[in-house]
Amino acid sequence: MPEAVELLQRGRPAPTARPAPADAASGRELWARLGAAGTLRGLYREELPEHGIVPDRLRDLIVRAEADEGAGPLLSVCVQAATVLPLLAEAGRRGPAAADVARRMLDGRSVVALAATDSGPGSDLALLATHAEETAAGTVLHGTKRWITNAVHADLLLVLARRRPGPHFTNFAWYLVPADDPHVRVEAAPSPYFTGSGTGHVHLDGVPVLADGPVGGAGRGLALFARHIAVERLAGGLWAVAACRRALADTRKRLAERGLWEQPAIRQRLAAALVRTRQLEVLVETLGPAVAAEHDHTGAALVKAAAGETADHVLDVCAHLCGADGFAAAGMQHRRAEAALFGIAGGSTETVLAAVAQQAEALLSPPGGTAP
Repeated sequence: MPEAVELLQRGRPAPTARPAPADAASGRELWARLGAAGTLRGLYREELPEHGIVPDRLRDLIVRAEADEGAGPLLSVCVQAATVLPLLAEAGRRGPAAADVARRMLDGRSVVALAATDSGPGSDLALLATHAEETAAGTVLHGTKRWITNAVHADLLLVLARRRPGPHFTNFAWYLVPADDPHVRVEAAPSPYFTGSGTGHVHLDGVPVLADGPVGGAGRGLALFARHIAVERLAGGLWAVAACRRALADTRKRLAERGLWEQPAIRQRLAAALVRTRQLEVLVETLGPAVAAEHDHTGAALVKAAAGETADHVLDVCAHLCGADGFAAAGMQHRRAEAALFGIAGGSTETVLAAVAQQAEALLSPPGGTAP
C-alpha cells in the first residue's frame, strides 16, 4: 500500500489505481508507458522534478507525442509533467504525502489531476469559491472544479481551495484528495475534442484531505501556482510550434498532391504562416531556458501570448487551404479547433498580454539602458 494512502485521515481505505477509459487511447496509458521507460525522469535536470525541466527534452517528447499519440493524451501528460509533478516534488520537502505521490508519478504509477479552475466564469483564481472547512475530524473540501484535465482517470486530485475569505494571495492552498473518495463526484466533460485527456468536472462535497494538510504549506497556493504555471506555458509554446509545423507540412504535401502548390497566392500564404511559426520557434528557444530554470514569468507570458496568436493564425490558414477536406473526421478543421487551447488554457491570451504590458518599460529598455 502506498505511503501516501497510509496518511489518509480516519483510516479510510486506499484508493485503487483507476483503469484507463475504454473509449480511447488515454493519457493515463501514455503516462504509464513514459514512466516505465524512464522517459519522465529524463525530462528533469538530474532526473529530479524539483530541479526543473530540460526544455529540449520536453520539446522532443512533445514533437513525438503530438504526431503519434494525439492531442488528448499529450494534454494529459503536459499538465502533469510541466506543473503537477514539479509542484508536488517541491512541496515534498515539507510533507511525506506529496513526496510519495511525486515518486509514484515519476514512475508512471499514479496520475494526478490539477484541479485549479473553479465553476465561475473566467480564470481569476482569486475569485474561486472552492473552500476548505475545518471540522472535528479534520480538513474537508467543498466546491466544483470544471474542465479539469485527467479528472476522469486520476488517482488523486490536487485541488486549489480557499482557506479563508478574501482575495489576498495567502488565503489559498493546495490539497491532495483521493479521486475515488465517496465525497468526490467526477463527470466526463462532453466534448469531441482532446479525446483521451480524461477531462471532466469535479464536485467536492466534504471530501477529507490527505493528513499532511496543505501541500507546500498553508497560504502558498497562489504562489506555487504562479511559480509552476510558467513552465506549463513554456510547454504550451513548445506544443504550439510542433502543432504548427506538422500542420504546415501536412498542408503543403496535400497541396502538392492536388497540383495546387505551384500557385503563387497559395505558396505565399503558406510561406507567411511558416514565417510566423519560425518566429514563435525562435522565441521559445530563446526564452525557454530562463523559464525552465528560473520560472521567468515575463518570458512565459511572452511565449504564451505568441503561441496562442500564432497557432490560431497558422491552423486557420492550413484549414482554409485544405478546403472541404478539412472537415473530414480528425481533419484540419478539427485540429484548428483544438489549437484554440493555446489561447485559453494556462491563462487567456488577453490575460498574459496584460502581464506583458505591465513589463513594457523593462522590455523596451535597451540592454544596460533606460526605456525610450
